[in-house]
Amino acid sequence: MRLTLLSVLFAATAQAAPPPAPPADTLLSETLTQVSPARLQARIERLAAFGTRHTASSQSHPTRGIGAAWRWIEAELRACAAGTPLQVDTRRHTEPPGRRIAAPTEIVNVVATLPGRAGTQRVLLMLGHYDSRNSDVMDAEGDAPGANDDASGTVAVMEAACLAAQAAKTRPLDATIVFAAVAGEEQGLLGAAQLAREFDAGAGVEGVITNDIVGSPRGALGEHAPHTLRLFADGLDPLLRLMLRGANAETHPRLKAQQELAAAGGAEDLPTAQFGRHLQRAVEAYVPGFQVNLIQRRDRTLRGGDHLPFLERGLAAVRFSEPFENYAHQHQNVRVENGQRFGDLPEFVDPAYVARVAQANLAGLLSLAWAPAPPAEVRVDARELSNDTRLQWAPVAGASGYRVLWRRSEAAQWQQALDLGPQAREALLKGVSRDDWVFAVQALGARGEAGLAVYAPPRGN
Repeated sequence: MRLTLLSVLFAATAQAAPPPAPPADTLLSETLTQVSPARLQARIERLAAFGTRHTASSQSHPTRGIGAAWRWIEAELRACAAGTPLQVDTRRHTEPPGRRIAAPTEIVNVVATLPGRAGTQRVLLMLGHYDSRNSDVMDAEGDAPGANDDASGTVAVMEAACLAAQAAKTRPLDATIVFAAVAGEEQGLLGAAQLAREFDAGAGVEGVITNDIVGSPRGALGEHAPHTLRLFADGLDPLLRLMLRGANAETHPRLKAQQELAAAGGAEDLPTAQFGRHLQRAVEAYVPGFQVNLIQRRDRTLRGGDHLPFLERGLAAVRFSEPFENYAHQHQNVRVENGQRFGDLPEFVDPAYVARVAQANLAGLLSLAWAPAPPAEVRVDARELSNDTRLQWAPVAGASGYRVLWRRSEAAQWQQALDLGPQAREALLKGVSRDDWVFAVQALGARGEAGLAVYAPPRGN
C-alpha cells in the first residue's frame, strides 16, 4: 500500500490534466452509422396512420386506435429481435378512473429488454410514449396523429433497441438496457409510472432517458437548430419536492442518502446530474457536430414527461427534447385556420434530426453499458485539517483503473482528472483544497471507457 500511495502522490502532482474525451470505439461508431432516417420516417408515418393513439381509444380495432398501434410496435420489435439477445414482451395493467381517465382503462407498455452479463444488477432505460392526443385531452375518437409528440420518441426507441441488439451480439453488455414504448403519458404519465414502480425495488437502475418531442429542430418563428438537443437533468428539484411533501427515508429508501449528499455540498452532483454529464460528453464525442444543451431543470416550466415518476423515486432520470417547440403542431386538432396548418403531422417532422436523436441515445447508453459500474463508498477523508485532499473508494469488479475528477463548484463539467491503476483505493491530491473544489471518482474499463462519476462527500470522524 505504501508504494501504491507514493505512486499516487507523484501522479497527482505530475499527471493531473483535463478529463480526456471518451475513447474511440469502432463498434459504437459503426452502430451509429446504421441509424436510418428513412426507416424512422416510415415508422412515424405508420404510427400517425392509426388515426388516433389516444389512451382510451379502441384496443380491438385492427387499424385504428391505440390497440392497433401497440400490436404493430410489438411486431416490429419482435421482428428485429430475431437472432439477437433482445427479449420483447408487453406489460399491462388497468388504470382506475381519474382526472384524465373516464373509465377503467388498460395501459399496455411494450418492453424490449437487452440483457447484460449474467448476474449484473445494473439497468439503463430508454423511453418514448406512443399514445397521442389532440386539443381535447379527453377526446378518444378524433384524429390525433401524434407524429412529433411522441411518435418521434417511440421510433427512436425502436431504432435504438434493434441496433443495440445487433451490437450486443458482437460485444455483450455489462449492464441491461430496457427499451420501452409506454402508454398513458398524455393522461398523467400512467405507463411510465407503472414501469417506475416495477423498477423501484431494484438497486441497480443507473439512468433513465425519456425521449419526448424529439422530431423537429424548427421553431415557430423560423428558428432552425438541426444540430442541437436539449437535455433536462436535475435531481435536486424532485428531492426537494419529496421533502416538502413530508416524504421520509422509511417510505423512500433513496431519500436519506440523497439528502446527505445534497447537505454535504453535492446538490449539483446527485445521480441525475452525473448521468446528464455522461450523456452530454458521450453524445458530443460520438455524434460529431451534435450539441447537447444540459439544462439544470427537471423539465420545461410547469410541464413534465415520463422521466418524472422515476425521479420521484430517487432514480437518475432525464429528458431529451428538441431545441424549440412549435405549439401549432402540438396538442392541436388537425385543421387549417387563417391559412396556417395546425396538427401534429408527419410533414412537420425531420427524419434526419430524429436519426441524430437516436444516435445520441445509443451513444450514451452503449458507452455506459460497456463501462464498469460506478464505485461505492466514495468519500473525501476530512478527519484532519489540510490543504491537500485525500479521496477513498471501494473497488469495482472488473475495473481496469479509476479516474479521480475535480472541478470548481461553479463549473458545469469536470475540469481536472487523474487516472490511476486497478489497485488504487485512494488518492492524495497535493495542494488541491477540499474547500475550493468538488470531487468525484469513476471506474474505467479495459478500453478506457468511463462509468458514471460518483460525488465524493467529505467524511469526518
